Parts: sequence; C-alpha cells; structure tokens
Amino acid sequence: MKSDTAIWVQNLRKEFGSFVAVDDISLEVPTGWVFGLLGPNGAGKTTTIRMLLGLLRPSAGQVRVLGLDPYTQRGRLRQLVGYMSQRFSLYDGLTVLENLRFYGQVYGLTSAALRKRVPEVLWLVGLEGRERELARNLAFGLKQRLALAAAIIHRPQVLFLDEPTAGVDPISRRAFWDLLYDLSTQGATIVVTTHYMDEAERCQSLALIDQGRVVASGSPHELRHAPEIGEVIEVYCEQPEEALVALQGLPGLQDVALHGGVVRVLSRAVEADLPRVQEALSAAGLRTAEVAVVEPTLEEVFVACTRARPAAIRVMEAAE
Repeated sequence: MKSDTAIWVQNLRKEFGSFVAVDDISLEVPTGWVFGLLGPNGAGKTTTIRMLLGLLRPSAGQVRVLGLDPYTQRGRLRQLVGYMSQRFSLYDGLTVLENLRFYGQVYGLTSAALRKRVPEVLWLVGLEGRERELARNLAFGLKQRLALAAAIIHRPQVLFLDEPTAGVDPISRRAFWDLLYDLSTQGATIVVTTHYMDEAERCQSLALIDQGRVVASGSPHELRHAPEIGEVIEVYCEQPEEALVALQGLPGLQDVALHGGVVRVLSRAVEADLPRVQEALSAAGLRTAEVAVVEPTLEEVFVACTRARPAAIRVMEAAE
C-alpha cells in the first residue's frame, strides 16, 4: 500500500449464505480523489461501502482505509471518516442545529469546537438561516445537504456517500457536486456510489461494478478510450426507427440503440463494421443516411463491459 493511498482493497468478497454480493473486488483510491462506484441497483456498491466502513465483516480479502483495518480498528477509524447513507438517517423531530450538535457530539467534538464548526458547515452547505427549522420540514434536496453537513461536521479525511443525490432535482444535484469538489480541494478523499452517468463523469476515477464484480476501472476519459471498448458509429437519417431495425440484426455489433433521433452502434472493429452498417442501411432503402464515428459514452462503456463480460479492464495509470 502506497503512502498516498487513502483506500486499498484486495480481493474483497462478501457472501450472504449462498449469495455472493461482492466477488473479488480490488481497488486503490489516492488521497484527495473523488472516486466513483458506478453500477445498477443490486450491483454490490452499498455492500462494498459497508465493508469499507467496518459495518460488515468481509468473507475474504483485505481492506485498509487510511492504513487501518475498518473491521478490527473501527473505533480508531470512526473519527477519521464520514458516511452519508442512501436514506435520510437524521432525526426528523430535531432542528437543523440540533441535528448538527448531536452528530458533532457523537464524533467527539466539544461544545467550544461545535460553536465554531456549526456555522462553518451551515455556510458550506447553504443552510444558513435555517438553523431552527425541523428536519422533517426541509425539502428533499435540503435534507441531503443537512445529511452531508452531519457527515462532515468533524472534518473527516475520507467521506463515503451512498447514492447521495438519488431523487434530487438536477439543479440541486449540481450544487451538491460543487460542494463535494470544494471538500476534495481541501484534501478530503471522497467515495461516492451512483447510477447516474453524468455524475460518474465528474469523478476523477471510477470502478464499474456489475453483479458484485469490477468489470472496468479508470478515469472517465480512459474508460471511453480503452481499446477493448471500441468506438461508436452514429447514424443520422429521417427514419431512425427503420435504421434501428435494419442494424439490430447485424451480427458482431456490441450494441445498437436509439438516442433521440440518432442511432448509435457500439463496435469493437469500426473499420470492418462501418461498411457493413452502410450496406445494411442502403439495403433497407435508407441511402440518405449519414454516419460518423465518435467516442462512446460511459453508458455505452458499461454496456460493453457487462454484456460481453470481458476480463476486467483496468486503465488507472494516473493513480499508479
């Protein structure tokens, strides 16, 4: 484990009876990075987070967070990390101020330290002037800000966020991510789980998880340009639905999907597939169709990794 590594995971596995929730996951997160776990519901993201926090004991493998074993050294680690769960877990019957004071005391802050820290956190998350409001009366986006405030009240070195913006409107989501980057620039390491592709794009590095396994890892740019993924052939025409039908029957293509009025074809062999696509469109009477080769989106990268089930793609050179 390197000195600038905040989180190190090797061959992590978690079984619940005969069900394998996390299957041989290995990760390395540098200090101060925003790291994303991207995957569908049930992929194993939350189970992984809970093991990193020491809330679950791994069935196999090794974990170190800030050099500590989360399960056997949970007491020491507790003061160094913050956690925001999927569901709002603060007290609805307490005010914003009371919630922050309570969680600050849980993390060991003195009254004097809280008097100084609470106004700072309220300003940071944009809840100034709402100190006396009951948590239950806050809009959902503001509740998430309060949950974040409680998670960072003690200035954690590592912050774990489990789908923190699920159900939050786009404007609030953007503001929330701005807050995360403010924390990152102050030195905090942030691990966030998500199934939103636009949020994944904002992470410095990612692990794509499916059925408990890491199927690819790297920065968003590296993943989109990995040679194992290929490229996308975009098809523009006046009859996109007919183009979709014409191309879905072609063998060898990884994925064919309609995005608005554009058909996107994911291919690992563009030079060979491009003329086949053009021939299929011409045979379907779509001779005026225009095609262009572009890079895949993260969604298409995920599709390529999960459908073909290749060996895990690792392109995290920047972290090494």
